[in-house]
Amino acid sequence: MVVAGTRILVVGLGNTPLPGTRHSVGHLIIDALACKLGVRLSSERGGFTGTTTIDIGSTPVTITLFKPKALMNISGPPVSAALRKHALPPSSLIVIHDSLAHKPLTLSPKFGGSAGGHNGVRSIVAALGNDAGFHRLRVGIGRGGDAADYVLGRLEGRERAFWEGEGMERVWREIERVASGAVRG
Repeated sequence: MVVAGTRILVVGLGNTPLPGTRHSVGHLIIDALACKLGVRLSSERGGFTGTTTIDIGSTPVTITLFKPKALMNISGPPVSAALRKHALPPSSLIVIHDSLAHKPLTLSPKFGGSAGGHNGVRSIVAALGNDAGFHRLRVGIGRGGDAADYVLGRLEGRERAFWEGEGMERVWREIERVASGAVRG
């Protein structure tokens, strides 16, 4: 459950120098959410960020979108810094990241637990210390050949279109679900 009540930080993981790859699908989804919400992402020291306040039910919820500039495997420090900047606990964090363990075009929410072999999530867990209680939206990319080459491969056109459209809407529903829990909690 989100402790901060009506404020959440939504982070999309990716590699800024490698847009359009499977590994950067989190960045792609943040861009699509920014478009949906009318949020302009601005460049800051640690990443690209933008904030808006919307009504979830009848309660205003402040949502900050964030794309770390750091490479995927060292994204923990800028994510931790963004939480501190906004004075939010880890339970107010939603991290969107690629997942080899899930079929393409699927979304799997999770709260807490291990990094599941994902180096970007591992970096965030390490940066947050013992408090790994944050929300994760694992974006299925499937698995093919050498994992390193596969995740750095370009998203297929249908995958990109899905995550910019229907898939982003699925992500949005999960964000609303998390925020609704905060409003009720």
